[in-house]
Amino acid sequence: MRQSALRADIREDIRRETGEVGGGGDFYSPFWADAKAHVFGGADLRYLTAARVNANARRANLYPQLRDGFLRWWEEKRRWTNMPFKPGRKLKARIKFPNLDATVKVDNILTVVDANDDEHIVYSYFAPEPALNHESARLGLWLLSRAFPTVPVNELRILDIIRGNVFSLDRNPLGGDEEFEFIARYARLIEERDKLRKEYD
Repeated sequence: MRQSALRADIREDIRRETGEVGGGGDFYSPFWADAKAHVFGGADLRYLTAARVNANARRANLYPQLRDGFLRWWEEKRRWTNMPFKPGRKLKARIKFPNLDATVKVDNILTVVDANDDEHIVYSYFAPEPALNHESARLGLWLLSRAFPTVPVNELRILDIIRGNVFSLDRNPLGGDEEFEFIARYARLIEERDKLRKEYD
């Protein structure tokens, strides 16, 4: 699965290099926009998902899974209050790793302000496989804490949408070696990608 994702990334790079038009945008962005509309009372995610699937049959498998997982999480959260939520800050960041000559982009965050004016930050994990595990979530939460230093770390969340599982630092505390581990993993991916790229030259 990792190698397949790397190959897809390489093919996309080659398309850009040759001036070829891309494949029509991010597959998951329309769903995430609909999920945000649901959170803030704009529309019902059930109807929005049905309309997305009717418009594009490629969404028929994953979009209903995303809908069901998101609603399991959100409706469990909502049952504690009837008060409306409102959007928080629009957060995005670019984190540079000079030793890797790499930049990690963090955007499209769901920020929710509750009735007590507490702001909650939710980063989305869309992939059907593999399920997000505690180790990977810990690295992701470390990255979010670095991307958004003005956000209290106890308000950071990563949501594995399909499974409706949420990860936070109170359940996945940092161990102190996250930066080293993140960079080591990233370096291995770059090395593997560079080897695969030679097959396309």
